[in-house]
Amino acid sequence: MVNRFAFLLCASVALPTFTHAHMSEVSCDDSARMTKTLKEVMGAERQGMGLRDPETMLEIWVTARNGDWLIVQNYANGTSCIVAMGAHWEGLHANPA
Repeated sequence: MVNRFAFLLCASVALPTFTHAHMSEVSCDDSARMTKTLKEVMGAERQGMGLRDPETMLEIWVTARNGDWLIVQNYANGTSCIVAMGAHWEGLHANPA
């Protein structure tokens, strides 16, 4: 199951046609597995995070080698979902408000 998820996650990031996926195609997994896959399989690093509400955290993950990015929504129940992805990430170095 984990290998299949890792393959699907990599394929969805690698192929530009998947960057315009519909929100009905959201990928979810256990938060610990999602983090491990993002770090070890994709080589992504978390660039930022913030609370959406008391039980939901949003994270932005970026793969430095190619500029691909993902927004991951983490829920208090231990589930994480990729809710958006794209390419050509450009980070800003401004201090948050």
